[in-house]
Amino acid sequence: MIGIIGGTGLYAMRALGSLRAHEVQTPFGAPSGPLLRGMLAGREVAFLARHGANHRLLPGEINFRANIWALKSIGVRTVIAVSAVGSLREEIRPGDLTLPSQYLDFTRGTRAASFFGGGVVAHVSSAQPVCASTAALIARVARALGHRVHEGRIYACIEGPRLGTRAESLWLRGAGADVVGMTNVPEVFLALEAQLGYCGLALATDYDAWLEDPAQHGSAAQIVTLFRDNLERVQELLAGAAAEYVEDESRPCRHALRGALLTPLEQLSAQQRALVDFLLL
Repeated sequence: MIGIIGGTGLYAMRALGSLRAHEVQTPFGAPSGPLLRGMLAGREVAFLARHGANHRLLPGEINFRANIWALKSIGVRTVIAVSAVGSLREEIRPGDLTLPSQYLDFTRGTRAASFFGGGVVAHVSSAQPVCASTAALIARVARALGHRVHEGRIYACIEGPRLGTRAESLWLRGAGADVVGMTNVPEVFLALEAQLGYCGLALATDYDAWLEDPAQHGSAAQIVTLFRDNLERVQELLAGAAAEYVEDESRPCRHALRGALLTPLEQLSAQQRALVDFLLL
């Protein structure tokens, strides 16, 4: 099953048919809201609004572990994560789609960033954090639909909730980032620990704050407005990707824990073993 995480501006999907709401509890608490299961282009998908149905959660308040755990618990094996981002490059224009392949983590360490700990140690490689086959599928469908899409870009994740200063925006550009957002970390790395294929689908809504012209700097109202103006084509793209998606258990992301767990299984308690066994599914 494909899981779609909706970000700013995407709180529901009108294209989903035969909707069923699932309230899921996880070992890490409740997710951002109910999981909505339905049919999209003939395929069963699960939708979750990252910020809650009424955008009530700040980026730092999102229970990322519960969100990823809940999606996996109902059969999701691939996550497409939609988000709004600021562009740090002139060629990535507001309204363009971006598929990040790498991430820079500038969050402040207050977000629970791993399923491991408390007596269970694993070090998962995040050299290639994104599911390459899912990203290639989305790019192919986007171009077939006539959308501008930028592949292989670098996403800088900041803590938020404030938008960045111009100095920070320029610094992120210098660090090599192409877009900036607040929510893909630790989401992408938790998906990797859960052995789920993850692909971010980022819609550029503004030029962040690095341009000389203050009129080009983004505001919350402008971000939401531009995203809503592009909502139909984002959903069209998701439907197109769902229609062509083929499950592939040989993907590296589906084996991310191979060789990563250092604590011997025989040393784990029943509760710890249940957590590891779930992640290994």
